[in-house]
Amino acid sequence: MNIHVAIDEARFTRFHKKLVAACMGGPILDGYILSIIAIALVGISADFHTTELETSLIGASALVGIFFGAVLLGPLTDRIGRQLMYTIDLWALVIVSVLQFFVQDSLQLIILRFIAGLAIGADYPIANSLLAEWLPRKRRGQMLGVLQVGWFIGAALASLVGFVIFEAFGAGSWRWILLTAAVLGTVVMLMRLGTPESPRWLLHNGRKADAKLALRAALSDQLNVDHVVFETADDAAVGKKKADLRVLLRRPYLKRIIFCSSFYALQVGPLFAIFTFGPTILSAFGMGEGNLSNLGSVIIDMVFLAGCIPALKLIESWGRRPLIIWCFALMAVPLFVLGLFPSAPVAIIVGCFVAYALFSGGPSILEWAYPSEIFPTHVRASAVGITTAVSRIGAALGTFALPFGLAYWGIGPTMLVAAVLTAVGFFVCLFMAEETKGMTLAQAGGEPEAADSTEEPALQAN
Repeated sequence: MNIHVAIDEARFTRFHKKLVAACMGGPILDGYILSIIAIALVGISADFHTTELETSLIGASALVGIFFGAVLLGPLTDRIGRQLMYTIDLWALVIVSVLQFFVQDSLQLIILRFIAGLAIGADYPIANSLLAEWLPRKRRGQMLGVLQVGWFIGAALASLVGFVIFEAFGAGSWRWILLTAAVLGTVVMLMRLGTPESPRWLLHNGRKADAKLALRAALSDQLNVDHVVFETADDAAVGKKKADLRVLLRRPYLKRIIFCSSFYALQVGPLFAIFTFGPTILSAFGMGEGNLSNLGSVIIDMVFLAGCIPALKLIESWGRRPLIIWCFALMAVPLFVLGLFPSAPVAIIVGCFVAYALFSGGPSILEWAYPSEIFPTHVRASAVGITTAVSRIGAALGTFALPFGLAYWGIGPTMLVAAVLTAVGFFVCLFMAEETKGMTLAQAGGEPEAADSTEEPALQAN
């Protein structure tokens, strides 16, 4: 059998579980670093006497960094490999997190947060591509979706850690609060040690011997690697196919870039609108003010995490296309209700909030699965980087536009705008979403596969 079949039909083993956990560390750090700053800002503002602009830049600089890190370093990952970048970005994150402890003014912190964002943005295409290229076909969508669970775990952990440190030592402990990201980053970095390079990427770059070594290191317990055919259907063109981004401007990949970027942005943007009701909900449970609001944030993150759990089951049994279409349709309903009845009783607001959180699980996990599946190996990281970057534009626009919408229109019309945007997302998915359930990664990405070898089967008995 060829290398693609060997990987796609492999059993899900301890190696895959370790790889999923290590790759999951990236979104955990993303959620942690983006959330921990909100807690630290109380002390930062007091110590540095920051202006409103400086406070906004401290909060937003990491988001800007993620945009540039994803769009610029994704192509670099396609050129020099997943494994090397997989390590470099974690080193950068740890070093920057340590340096935050020693900053003397807001400008230094803004610069370091931007660099941290670059590393986080780079990790999206790196970890997604590496994981997708190693996962067996039957578990690929589910395990890629697990990465989104990591983001909510990271955000919740940040709120919990921030609450404990803030409660024990006060707002002046913000340097220690930020330093905790270095501890988490070090743990993730240690988990990633020894991860082999993607054999698919190695093969596409003409490095057959290295691809064989990587496959042997990971799957020798279930494969006779000497009987695996290390070639592709377009083997003669391998040397020429090195991260030519122009392929993303041609059919069918341009349509796929538009689809992934659109549904990603249309899911993230309205998310900020629904969070407008967070203080109302938390206040109803006595957690709306002071340090207790950080515990409230943990609860909100856990509700959104809960929405991912059924989606992780349905992505393989039901399929990607019906999952994303139905979830977008159902997500619009609570937004329309809150838009039409913004002063509804707290019970209705809580119900709509929870419903939205649960229905959003499908698009949330598919933000990680779809871009990793439907592009070919030699531009996969570039495509993931582009869609991630566009999602940050949606996040930034949502963050920027929400205060103006609330000030000039009020909460009802603002929620209706969010509902309409979600409805647009539904139609985008209805007309553009593809089904990749059950496909090999090469089939989903539109890559030709070599005919299977007729030699002795490579898969060993269980």
